[in-house]
Amino acid sequence: MKKKDIYLDAIPLEEAKSIFFGELERAGIFSKKSVEEINVSESLGRITAEPIFARISSPHYNAAAVDGIAVLSERTYGASETTPVILSKGEFEVVDTGDPLPPNTDSVIMMEDVNFISDEKVEIIFPALPWQNVRLIGEDVVATELIVPENHRLRPQDIGAILAGGHVNIKVYKKPVFAIIPTGTELVNPGEELKPGDIIEYNSKVFKALLAEWGAEALIFEKHKDDYYRIKETVEKALKIADGVIINAGSSAGREDFTANIIKDLGKLLVHGVSIKPGKPVILGLVENKPVLGIPGYPVSAFLTMELFAKPLVLRMQGQSFTEREKIRAICTRRIVSSIGSEEFIRVKIGKIGDEFVVSPLHRGAGTITSLVRADGILRIPANKEGIDAGDCVEVELLKDKKEIENTVVIIGSHDVAIDILANEVKRRYPEINLSSANVGSMGGIMALKRKEAHAAGMHLLDVDTGEYNIPYIRRYLKDEKIVLVNLAFREQGLIVMKGNPKNIKGIEDLKRKDITFVNRQKGAGTRLLLDLKLKQLNISPEEIKGYDREEFTHLAVAAQVAGGTADCGLGILSAAKALDLDFIPVSPERYDLAILYEYFEMEAVQKVLEVLRSSEFKEKLKALGGYDTSLTGEIIGGD
Repeated sequence: MKKKDIYLDAIPLEEAKSIFFGELERAGIFSKKSVEEINVSESLGRITAEPIFARISSPHYNAAAVDGIAVLSERTYGASETTPVILSKGEFEVVDTGDPLPPNTDSVIMMEDVNFISDEKVEIIFPALPWQNVRLIGEDVVATELIVPENHRLRPQDIGAILAGGHVNIKVYKKPVFAIIPTGTELVNPGEELKPGDIIEYNSKVFKALLAEWGAEALIFEKHKDDYYRIKETVEKALKIADGVIINAGSSAGREDFTANIIKDLGKLLVHGVSIKPGKPVILGLVENKPVLGIPGYPVSAFLTMELFAKPLVLRMQGQSFTEREKIRAICTRRIVSSIGSEEFIRVKIGKIGDEFVVSPLHRGAGTITSLVRADGILRIPANKEGIDAGDCVEVELLKDKKEIENTVVIIGSHDVAIDILANEVKRRYPEINLSSANVGSMGGIMALKRKEAHAAGMHLLDVDTGEYNIPYIRRYLKDEKIVLVNLAFREQGLIVMKGNPKNIKGIEDLKRKDITFVNRQKGAGTRLLLDLKLKQLNISPEEIKGYDREEFTHLAVAAQVAGGTADCGLGILSAAKALDLDFIPVSPERYDLAILYEYFEMEAVQKVLEVLRSSEFKEKLKALGGYDTSLTGEIIGGD
């Protein structure tokens, strides 16, 4: 293994772009566009390498625009209901749409305006105007007329116009070809059996899809172990057959990160480290007059740096300009803390509540690819800011169509797998409607309703004094709001334990055992409140429980920690335990409701969500998960 140097700066994003693209400009990367000739029918999305002029006119003959009779218009002058004009055979000819206009005619009368006296005589009661209902030569395009200019990305309608203009083949710029080299000893192919430490290699497939979306082709090389000389050899091979190289992973400053040194040894290392988060270790270089990018291995870092550097690179190599996505102004629902010195890119969910767009941050880990799946937009926090306060108005770059976001019902509050099932059923039945959920706990949901940041909140809050669920909390914290409370389901809360229950855990009282490690839910979660009530009833102090302060935000996350062996048990719902094939010890049944702000209750999208909620299909899918009682699902429990 070659000894490596540690070389990792952190320069501002715009400076990194200036250095990289400035060097590529000087190297002539953007002026070296190869041309190829292809069939017009296969040209969708390609970039024209020359202007395309019509070879023929379209139509190339005078054509009937309707079904009817072709006539010489002057023979119909004076026709009216009282003085009809009679035309004999030879003075008219029956034509169909698209037929050439017969000689000595200049007009077509629609069939419904013609009275056939016989096969050889017709009666006309309206005069025809010259060239009436006739498609003249060149009506669409005239020979030698420009159809599309050079440097134009071809659309379906362009293809039709080019074919109509007499072309079969056209010249376009060749697609840039990028070699993708996945690196990492820990990588395994999708579908292979996994063992601890293995990571499924899927970044290369994401890169290939992104490159295709931007108009380039990808050559994916076999994944490489962390071996300096093998990776270097592959980069040299890739440079011979590709217009650029993307090396995935190995871009940081660890003992097995070789990308920077390989680029430096083979060519010119331009940038190693940009002050962005995630994506700081990105590497930008030039080897043999070709761009080489070292993209970080974490999937969110990889996606972001591909968007920031590879996308404008690919577009400029095709002579195309980079167009930013649509941006909107929105209200931030929660405080977001950020580090000064790095520009941070936060994935967010977006909803429209009343007249305002609101955003909620998603999981910020660089390894959470699903945060990109769930994200509606990207919120940038400048490098000179420590974060954003709740209530601040921010600018958000949209990842989805604005109309799609406007048709989103926002549910914030306690996590339940049932909400995910409901979201899927809503999308299946009403593709135009989205259901967005954020997991902040039952109390977090109540506060979101209070601040008008959601249409509805999921909750399961037991009032110790009355033994009643949810309504006492709504009256206490939302006394100034009209709320409609709709039951989602009754469900079973219990201890989620490893399969076979190896620690022989029987109930809450066992949590104080020294050999038991617990994983808790976050403060404000109904599950956390239930646990605290049970501990109080058993006179157990939270300090006695190993892991009480360790928090997760969903039932599935709790179950995942138990399944992964980092905790012996956690309090959650039966469906989460079943989902990960774990055992379950019942503790307490409870009622889970949706609290809906009355002002949004009659919204069409909300009513369609409730329609799905009440459907037999949804109830059956919920019951199949296990641990749910749907006897009151969809019913209004109460309202204030």
